[in-house]
Amino acid sequence: MPEIKDTTKPANSSVFDLAAIAAQFPPTADTMLLDIRLTDEPAASSRMFRIYRPAPAHYHKTCDEYLQVVSGRGKFVVYGQEPVELGPGQLLFFRRNTVHAIPEILEGPLVVFSVDTPRRDPSDVTFVDPAYGTAKDFIRTIERY
Repeated sequence: MPEIKDTTKPANSSVFDLAAIAAQFPPTADTMLLDIRLTDEPAASSRMFRIYRPAPAHYHKTCDEYLQVVSGRGKFVVYGQEPVELGPGQLLFFRRNTVHAIPEILEGPLVVFSVDTPRRDPSDVTFVDPAYGTAKDFIRTIERY
């Protein structure tokens, strides 16, 4: 008798090919960032995003953030610290309510893998200068590859 697989429960694990996912981003976007959610659990969310234009100073009220560059190079600023140039394999961490920005794309495409703890609601983006708008103006989530 064939084994019956229970598909009503979410998977306990997943494997993601970050380079393959990074290659799926389109060459242009209407927003500063395009985002692909990989996991979305209450304790943490993970995603990949491509940065199309410099990201102004902003912060997240509800989560800490881990950013690992997958491709490209960019200048990252965590306020209170000197700007740092990051490239593939480098990881940046900062706590919630920490103002940060990506003022310069040095080499594209600049694609970042992010883990937010706990889960970051997609609307949790607050610009230091409200003239930049809201999360909707900043980032758009696209369907996973």
